[in-house]
Amino acid sequence: MKYIYGLALFCCIILWSSCRNDFETVANTGNLEFSRDTVYLDTVFTNIGSSTYNLKVYNRSDEDITIPTISLGEGQSSNYRLNVDGLPGKVFNDINILANDSIFVFVETTLDIENLPGNDLQFLYTDQILFDTGALQQKVELVTLVQDAVFLFPADLGNGMIETLNLGQDADGNDILIEGFFLDDTELNWTNEKPYVIYGYAAVNSGKTLTVDAGARIHFHNSSGLLINEGGVMNVNGAPSTDPELLENEVIFQGDRLEPDFENVPGQWGTIWFTNNSVGNTWTNTTIKNSLIGLRVANSQIDLENVQIYNAAVSGLQTFTGNVTGQNMVINNCGNSSLELNLGGDYTFNQSTFANYWSNSFRSSPTVSINNAIDTGTEILASSLIQATFNNCIIYGSENLELGLFAVDDASVLFNYELNNTLLRFNDTGGDFTDNPLYQFGQPPYNNVTLNVDPAFFDPQLNDFNIEMNVSGAENIGDSAINSIVPVDLNGTTRATPPDAGAYESIIFPEG
Repeated sequence: MKYIYGLALFCCIILWSSCRNDFETVANTGNLEFSRDTVYLDTVFTNIGSSTYNLKVYNRSDEDITIPTISLGEGQSSNYRLNVDGLPGKVFNDINILANDSIFVFVETTLDIENLPGNDLQFLYTDQILFDTGALQQKVELVTLVQDAVFLFPADLGNGMIETLNLGQDADGNDILIEGFFLDDTELNWTNEKPYVIYGYAAVNSGKTLTVDAGARIHFHNSSGLLINEGGVMNVNGAPSTDPELLENEVIFQGDRLEPDFENVPGQWGTIWFTNNSVGNTWTNTTIKNSLIGLRVANSQIDLENVQIYNAAVSGLQTFTGNVTGQNMVINNCGNSSLELNLGGDYTFNQSTFANYWSNSFRSSPTVSINNAIDTGTEILASSLIQATFNNCIIYGSENLELGLFAVDDASVLFNYELNNTLLRFNDTGGDFTDNPLYQFGQPPYNNVTLNVDPAFFDPQLNDFNIEMNVSGAENIGDSAINSIVPVDLNGTTRATPPDAGAYESIIFPEG
């Protein structure tokens, strides 16, 4: 019986509480507090929506309050959009906040620079979020920099169809199609006047050359990239910069998300892919970051000087029977290998730093991986490694074994590799490679190789691979003969005699 009375009393309480008003409020007193006084929506490209930013609004009083109005300063004509406590709009009435509680206001924008005053390539767009009116009104500023750009994208063919590129056929004979388009003759010179934003894959056709001028900025949307077709060429003509922050003459390839939270996020776009038989490609003073694969070189030739590749979700430089010469290169922070040389090829790297301090997930691949055969699942494909020569380089990272060599057991398929005056991390703690003929470090093809001595990088997590003077294991171990090939380092500093290994000459680090 007591149980029945108790249940009845509980039901009465529930019914009473469901019929009462949620809470009684008093009018806002103008004493709201905010998580920030200005919401910076960072830089966006014209006609591309921003990320969503949040503002927290606090009621620090002991009473429940009602804010009569929350609105944008420009009202319905504002280019900002709000969501207040779950409600979308630009003007809101009678918003309640419980005592010692808070609500969220979310802000986003899409801006068309053509509809903004002035003829500049960028425009600072501002507005305000107004809380209440009259003497009690409080404001939070909104600021966005909108930037003009050249947009390149596949054609809309109608009926939901988008222009595609054919990459060949799969094992079942089906066409491999991706959204993409061939650049026409008017689109084959990318300048530094405006950034470029690529949707889908832009392709350089056979017999055509894409030229990228110093200071150009190239941005790729998600799942986008570049294809250099058989017989096509891509030359990137970056130059040394005087401002280490602005990098005004560097060519930079990255994603189209410009907010600081995306500054170093891997996998934001696809790759730059030299598909087959592309020769005469030269790249200088270039940075590639935040891709799936930075550069993919398949049976093609490219010369790379002062090229940096960071934050690739898979590999920084991935080749298949490639022909690559690189000097003053730096590659870091890749989900698999920073340098992945597949199916043989012909490679020479001078004064380069190959590192991998990937921390986004578990990594099992070494910083540098080299093979002359791959297993497709149905067959073993093999091709001779004519040479893979590393002169005055650093091969290092966060794992013990940062060099992986994989040779097919076939004497007719060459596997020629050589490390000269190079700092290498290969800490074989279990002795698993003691008798492996590919890893006999005391004899050729290992010449003057320094093992497992800390290179003393400035900050691998920030992709800063300067090395510390009087501390680095790379200091003074280089071959002076390479000075005639690469006389200055990535900072523009003349190399000493003997030089340090890697892309940088050692420096004294700033204190603190």
